[in-house]
Amino acid sequence: MDSVFGVRHYRNEITWKRKTGRGETSHKSNRFGVSTDILLFYAKSNRNVFEAQYNPEAKGYQEYVTKFFSQVSEDGRRYAIDNLASPSPRPNLMYEYKGYKPPKFGWAITKEKMERWDKEGKLHFPKSKDGRIRRKRYADELKGRPIQNLWDDIEMVSSRSRERLGFPTQKPESLLERIIKASSKKGDIVLDPFCGCGTTITVAQKLKRKWIGIDVTHLAISLMKHRLKDTFGNKVEFEVIGEPVDLKGAEELAKQDPYQFQWWALGLVGARPAESEKKKGKDRGIDGYIYFHDEPQKTKKIVIQVKSGHVNPGQIRDLRGVIERENAQIGVFITLANPTQGMTREAVTAGFYNSPGWGKDYPRLQMLTIEELLRGKGIEYPPKTSVTFKKAERYKANEHEQLIIEEKAKEEED
Repeated sequence: MDSVFGVRHYRNEITWKRKTGRGETSHKSNRFGVSTDILLFYAKSNRNVFEAQYNPEAKGYQEYVTKFFSQVSEDGRRYAIDNLASPSPRPNLMYEYKGYKPPKFGWAITKEKMERWDKEGKLHFPKSKDGRIRRKRYADELKGRPIQNLWDDIEMVSSRSRERLGFPTQKPESLLERIIKASSKKGDIVLDPFCGCGTTITVAQKLKRKWIGIDVTHLAISLMKHRLKDTFGNKVEFEVIGEPVDLKGAEELAKQDPYQFQWWALGLVGARPAESEKKKGKDRGIDGYIYFHDEPQKTKKIVIQVKSGHVNPGQIRDLRGVIERENAQIGVFITLANPTQGMTREAVTAGFYNSPGWGKDYPRLQMLTIEELLRGKGIEYPPKTSVTFKKAERYKANEHEQLIIEEKAKEEED
């Protein structure tokens, strides 16, 4: 970080207390428990954007307000009286106001500002002219307790959290919200070069920032696309750079890294990679899953195999065995090469799955080529029933944003 931004542009080391209780789970440990993460705050230059952050719900803050803002105005606003005298000599601020003489070193504000605060009801006038004018500080104008470099008010994403998507290093949105608000303004560009499941870009979108997210795995890219779609629907536009867009690009990816090709292909059909495949272990004939509902309280599944090399009828017979072993409703064979006639015959003999909820038959064993998927063809199964990924919570715009969204929708209908 010093080499990228320069030592002089270091600002803070921030400690995020992400969990409480024991840091180590074993009964006997050889170190102190780890319950914090460290954030390093650097700036691009000495003129960097920094917006102070506040927490109105900080522990003890409301007690502080009640104790020190003890006076109440006629309109019911709680306030405190503060000094309005300059701490050092200010000859240019030595003026009398409404018969009240200035303090020894002068007022802390100009006469124009004194008059404005008077009109706004922000001045306290003592009964005696020998007294001193003071400032009224209203509690409802406070933003909250200023955030320091110890962040102990943001909890990690728990197993029961509504925003949890199952990504191992997922950070809470409130953490990224604080970082982005403190270091940027609306319209600025936010970059996350280790994007994971897309928390940064999701929060940046909510805060009206432009954004760029980068990750090295197609698994992460697939998760990000699902998250953006689930959170914003069709109200966000983005471009993915680096994914294959044609058959030649798919062939190159398969040569470079078969696992990345596999994850990318699974993303084309909205499938979840098998857990064993995340670790590049034995797949038991399954590369991915799609889960769906077509009758109440029953989750059905589709098992998927992805092949980037030579294909033959024996692989289709094997997939049929996997369907039966896994008690799956449908099996899908995704291939880079075109299937042979023998493979087509084997697929047809698998028969059909009849959906009780839709009363329709779907081929029990389906074959799809990468070329077909790139043209928009997909798996045949009951529509709008997928529960493959845990969905991110849909973003709810504020009242003003909602009106704009509704107006745009009406324009599109017209």
